[in-house]
Amino acid sequence: MQEFRFQNYAHRILHKKTMYMLSPLPLLENHWVDLFSRALLLHMGPEKLLLASIVAMSIFPYMLHRADSEEVFPEPEADGPAAENSSDDIDELWLSPGPPPRVVDVDDYGARAAGADDSEAFLAAWREACNATDYPGMFLVPEGRTYHLMPVSFHGPCRAISITAMIRGKLEAPSNRSVWLDHNLQEWITFEGIDRLHVQGGGTLNGNGQQWWINSCKVNKSMRCVTGPTALYFRRCTHLVVEDLEVRDSMQMHVAVAYSWNVLVSKLFITAPGWSPNTDGIHVSNSKEVSISECIISTGDDCIAIVTGSMFVRVTGIFCGPGHGISIGSLGANNSWAHVSDVLVEKATLLGTTNGVRIKTWQGGHGYAERITFQDIAMHNVTNPVLIQLLAYVIYATETYAELALQKWPSILFAVKLFIAMV
Repeated sequence: MQEFRFQNYAHRILHKKTMYMLSPLPLLENHWVDLFSRALLLHMGPEKLLLASIVAMSIFPYMLHRADSEEVFPEPEADGPAAENSSDDIDELWLSPGPPPRVVDVDDYGARAAGADDSEAFLAAWREACNATDYPGMFLVPEGRTYHLMPVSFHGPCRAISITAMIRGKLEAPSNRSVWLDHNLQEWITFEGIDRLHVQGGGTLNGNGQQWWINSCKVNKSMRCVTGPTALYFRRCTHLVVEDLEVRDSMQMHVAVAYSWNVLVSKLFITAPGWSPNTDGIHVSNSKEVSISECIISTGDDCIAIVTGSMFVRVTGIFCGPGHGISIGSLGANNSWAHVSDVLVEKATLLGTTNGVRIKTWQGGHGYAERITFQDIAMHNVTNPVLIQLLAYVIYATETYAELALQKWPSILFAVKLFIAMV
């Protein structure tokens, strides 16, 4: 049986050492040790190792405080993937009832990992895996190889019972901005219109966004403002699972989920320099029943942004920093209607961020953000722990019920209903 788990000798050794150091802490869950041991491994160099050590020392004691919190909204009745089953080994595809998956290796379709564009080989392999009638399909990117991809879109619907994109190798985006600007492209790797899609494997997606950052109008005021591409985009997907990947140095947003339902995102390692503009970690829009958990996000913008059309979003166990914190919005740009509801953010740790948790809107917009709960959140060296930005005003929330502060501006069009339960 071929094993598709993340297997790296150095990672296993570091994991064992981390477990040994934390042996007096029996309440610490094993997946947290795995997550942070991988972060320590990936942050090579003295300065980054020192930062990772500070991160670990700050978050581990907090993780002992695991008091159960009251559910803010009931669990959805949909038949999608449950959070407690998100870390099942891929080997269970062979062990579960039904036919075994049909594995389609991109190398068998002409991918050479030799520095040239491998997009056509990837698309050919995807079509074969997607059309595996009456079988689960597995689209395999082998470990230990680096593939260069031009902007590429993997479309459904698929005839396969389910489809797994097993990304074990490394994917590299073009560093030349003209690849996107000349064709008005806004995405690098896109999955669209797919039901029961799993994307995982322990591999790396490198957006090579440095040229976008230094030519941004936020960094260089003489430059024209243009929108950069998103590294990994999911559109109109249902029963979606995304886990165990590294996404780094995106041109702008790293991971985006839009117009999707029943989504589970977990164990992602997302990183970009703190000065890189507009490099949101995870961006959710127009999606319902979304769970984001156990991710480490260090970027130059929002670690997580939840924008209009999103409902029943749960964010738990996130480490964020550096960056701009966890945000609802922006909402209401260009005098538009916007709405976000039923959002729970809990058991998060923020270190060295500009903001902690915030709600931000545009002047002239209208709509609502309601049933938003922030609770059980640890913040260290955060400039604005709780920030409510409404129209042209900035309200620093110091009361338990930030809604009380809104009475000073009765004319605002956004009805913000927010409960903050900070520890």
